[in-house]
Amino acid sequence: MTGARVFFLALYGLLALLGLFAAAAAQDIGMSIFGFGLIGFGLMCIFHNIKAYFDQAEAQH
Repeated sequence: MTGARVFFLALYGLLALLGLFAAAAAQDIGMSIFGFGLIGFGLMCIFHNIKAYFDQAEAQH
């Protein structure tokens, strides 16, 4: 796994964690939706990054 892939995994993880804190501390429905959206976006990017890694590893064999 390359350094760039690890960096983006950590970045997306922090983004999802930020969304978790934003949703937990939300005072209104808009901020809550934004926080949950950030969680979803971060998790989808993490899983896409993992999928791309295994697709690349499979293509090399």
